[in-house]
Amino acid sequence: MSFDIVFNYILKRSGVGCGAGPEGFRALLERLGNPQNRFKIIHVAGTNGKGSVCTMTARALACAGYKTGLFVSPHLVSAVERIQINGAPVSKQAFSNAALAVFQEEEEELNFFEILTAAALVHFARRGVEYAVLETGLGGRKDPTNICTPVLSLITSIGLDHMQYLGSSLAQIAREKAGIIKPGVPVISGTVNPAAREVIRKTAKEKRAPLTFVGEGEPFFEYAYDYVNNQTVLHTQDGREWLLHALGRRQTINACVAYHAAKRLGLPDAAVKKAFETLSLPGRFEVARAGKTTFILDGAHNPQAVELLTEFWQKTPFTQDTTLLCGFMKDKDYKKMLALLCPHFKNIIVTVPPSPRGAGEESIRAALPKKAQIVFEPDWKKALMLAKKYPRVLCTGSFYLAGAVRGKLRL
Repeated sequence: MSFDIVFNYILKRSGVGCGAGPEGFRALLERLGNPQNRFKIIHVAGTNGKGSVCTMTARALACAGYKTGLFVSPHLVSAVERIQINGAPVSKQAFSNAALAVFQEEEEELNFFEILTAAALVHFARRGVEYAVLETGLGGRKDPTNICTPVLSLITSIGLDHMQYLGSSLAQIAREKAGIIKPGVPVISGTVNPAAREVIRKTAKEKRAPLTFVGEGEPFFEYAYDYVNNQTVLHTQDGREWLLHALGRRQTINACVAYHAAKRLGLPDAAVKKAFETLSLPGRFEVARAGKTTFILDGAHNPQAVELLTEFWQKTPFTQDTTLLCGFMKDKDYKKMLALLCPHFKNIIVTVPPSPRGAGEESIRAALPKKAQIVFEPDWKKALMLAKKYPRVLCTGSFYLAGAVRGKLRL
């Protein structure tokens, strides 16, 4: 069966609140032979930064010589990006084979993310990976990935996102994220909010899980940015120089968490340095040239991520004569995101990301700051053509939009 047929069928299972649930999903994995027990797992939760931390950690393991699986979301161009081994996406045929193996054992109807999680675990077991780095999809406590017993749990930053599902306060959201903490399993967190930290601290204590909080600058702080080559020169507190193939303050913070994770796993510095130098993080402040236009693609999709983006943006050489191309999911706080973004741009093009969850014109116009002057083009392809008339474009607000633009530009 072709990849397109299989994935389109999986897409029909989208939706939060449906699916087999934790017990049903655990029963499915038992019928599949418990593939999650055939390799060591690093489990990662958080509001922002978890995909980058997953990628950095998986890359460090691979550079240390381990066959390493990586399960992340969302994808930018193709769903095969969600399931990788040593940085290479699964083939479309292998993706289909793993998904079909899951369907053969399905008794309760699975949802989109349950299918993908199970398919990833099946594929990793079939290919004999030694480690797998798993990113949660939503929250942590009830997430399908939480059936695993990892060797290490990581919790990145925590912010106000998915509040309709996870809670209206940082403490409530932290409680859901802290649900990945397992008895006796070490935890590393880059969370800085005091209320969220207290929840994580309390949960770790109850589970007798060794806990390490990592602050900004431990051990890296920013030194210089190379915008042409998408990289940052970092200095450690003891004066060593490292190269990170990514841009932005938030990636420096993510690198601190990934570094501590690598050290907890016993990886040598040489492997971690090589991982950071050869890192690939598409759609995370990615600078690319297409024709006569320079594009900066960033999937910032909630207020916390947009705030970090705009803070960094003001330090870059791109602040003058840049057009904003943005689009948002209707279940996100796009009013706050627009309020953060609009003051920095003269020309603003708003579109609808290629997703059923994309926010439409009526909703966006009601959320716009009073003085904002925008062009609204609901067709993202036409919006991209409008943006190409300008010398420089920042595309942000949604990974769905950043990924679609990236694919169209063939980066």
